[in-house]
Amino acid sequence: MNSNNKKKLEKILRETDCPKDFICYKSGFKTLCKAEDIGLESFLICLEENPLDCTFSMPFGDAYFCKCPSRIFIAKNIRK
Repeated sequence: MNSNNKKKLEKILRETDCPKDFICYKSGFKTLCKAEDIGLESFLICLEENPLDCTFSMPFGDAYFCKCPSRIFIAKNIRK
């Protein structure tokens, strides 16, 4: 990860209350929830089996969206 992305992600982490203690970042992005970038600026599509178990999951029609700031940044800038 380049230093610019690292600074941006660290700022997001400081500003976010994560019930999973930032396992995505602390694991070096090896432990990530299942989500996919579908082109929306502020959301990913949540692909988890039980999306309601996550505080960042938001139902919309027949789908669930992920609104976790760090997961969105990772999907859009680090793990495309």
